[in-house]
Amino acid sequence: MPTRSLQDIVPLHDLGEPLIIAGPCSAESEQQTLDAARALSAIGVKVFRAGIWKPRTMPGGFEGVGDAGLTWLRRVKQETGMTIATEVATVDHVHAALDAGVDVLWIGARTTANTFAMQDIADVLHGNDKVIVLVKNPLNPDLDLWLGALQRLAYAGVTRLGAVHRGFSSAGAHFYRNDPQWHIPFELRRCVPELTILCDPSHIGGKREFVKSLSQQALDMGFDGLMIESHCNPDQALSDSAQQITPNDLKKLLGNLVIRSGVPIEDELALLRQQIDDCDRDLLAVLARRMGVSREIGSFKKAHNLRIVQPARYQSVINERIKLASALGLPSEFVKQVMEAIHAESVRQQLDINNTSE
Repeated sequence: MPTRSLQDIVPLHDLGEPLIIAGPCSAESEQQTLDAARALSAIGVKVFRAGIWKPRTMPGGFEGVGDAGLTWLRRVKQETGMTIATEVATVDHVHAALDAGVDVLWIGARTTANTFAMQDIADVLHGNDKVIVLVKNPLNPDLDLWLGALQRLAYAGVTRLGAVHRGFSSAGAHFYRNDPQWHIPFELRRCVPELTILCDPSHIGGKREFVKSLSQQALDMGFDGLMIESHCNPDQALSDSAQQITPNDLKKLLGNLVIRSGVPIEDELALLRQQIDDCDRDLLAVLARRMGVSREIGSFKKAHNLRIVQPARYQSVINERIKLASALGLPSEFVKQVMEAIHAESVRQQLDINNTSE
């Protein structure tokens, strides 16, 4: 039986409030790593992050520099006094990182969902109450997977635990790279009130222009800090170039953040409003995809000299959608009006294509 539980964890207040972790997605070279660390240290960032081993969805991409990068992180620690952090996914990663004096280990979304990998890592860290371990949410919105990963570490005696919300993967085009689904970290807070929970606006947004607004939103919701990707030359970064910001831009961002006291993460109205915003973004993304398909159909009809409006098909679509809506508990008249408006816009776009000369 475990002798520890999530009730034994220690809040990470000693790292600052709010806790800011920043650094490049990947350590690419010694010079690039040191340049980023020095710039971030100069603006007051105390915890430096950099990926050494990079899990890639497809083979052939930049998969990190490996163990060599640990030497660079050690030098960052020696020269700047910063706390250093990197991602680990295997037992070998953990051993190498600890041997190099890495202070903070974070578990990536893919690893969090792998119960075998999590148990192996927990076993290696058994009884270690010094190292800090941050667990990112799994790729899919499964609170139990997230909790289970944290519990395995807690049962092994790891008391300096935290969580990182980086959003959830979903198919198709969306406003953000990863769907925030803010209610999941809210539920995690309810389950483990003392847990330090950070937000990763870089991975949620997927684009640097979203980092500022997502950072403020996270703090307004009561998150304990932020993990932000920062690179001295983001456009040339070997991984996640679109979502990284420069240290100078990070300085401006942090300087403009409003820290509000007494804003509980369980603010139900804020949560519900945020879910409305997320749903609206998803609706717009779906509509954009639908109109794209409509334009393809318009091009096909033009090439084959077909009529734009086909009444039998139109009525069949409306009837089928109303039937689906009824099963979902939506009013038939409301759905009929929505579908008629969508159809009218689809027809307009197809007519534009049909009237365009070659």
